[in-house]
Amino acid sequence: MEKRVLGIILAILGIAGLIIAAMSFMGGGEGAKHVKAIFVFAILGVIFFFSGIGLVRNTNDRAS
Repeated sequence: MEKRVLGIILAILGIAGLIIAAMSFMGGGEGAKHVKAIFVFAILGVIFFFSGIGLVRNTNDRAS
């Protein structure tokens, strides 16, 4: 059960990172710092999202 909860938390963090990257992309702005922030949030969001989904899918719950 703990792995499933951790997977849900990771998936939510991934979705939040992707939303922040999208909002930053739509907000505009100039410079390399802005582009770096978009890439960092997007890459971390994708990694967290897919690792969380993988944990939820591959974890088997046993009846107590």
